[in-house]
Amino acid sequence: MPENVFWKSLQILVTSNKFIVDRPKGSAHPRYPEYIYPLDYGYIENSKSDDGDEIDAWKGNLDGNTITGLVVAFDALKKDSEIKLLIGCSQQDKKVILNSHRRGDMVAILVDKP
Repeated sequence: MPENVFWKSLQILVTSNKFIVDRPKGSAHPRYPEYIYPLDYGYIENSKSDDGDEIDAWKGNLDGNTITGLVVAFDALKKDSEIKLLIGCSQQDKKVILNSHRRGDMVAILVDKP
């Protein structure tokens, strides 16, 4: 499958469904109050990830709802992995998001949209 089909499919998902912010920039994590969300974080309505919940997403500082990449995160303590879509994220936003997933027992990689 060509790479552009992958990104196009994700873009269609984001364009045709609402991004719901359930953890606004500057808010504290509900279980870990010392963690403050550096950007808006939420999910894509009408989507489904491997954990049965909606697909998680970060919204950066760029205008619009263009997919700009994704983060693949793994939590060794919970033995859990997830992807997080990046919507409207600048290179600086991506660094901030990636670093927010690299703490404690968590590791992550960035997959930039070409």
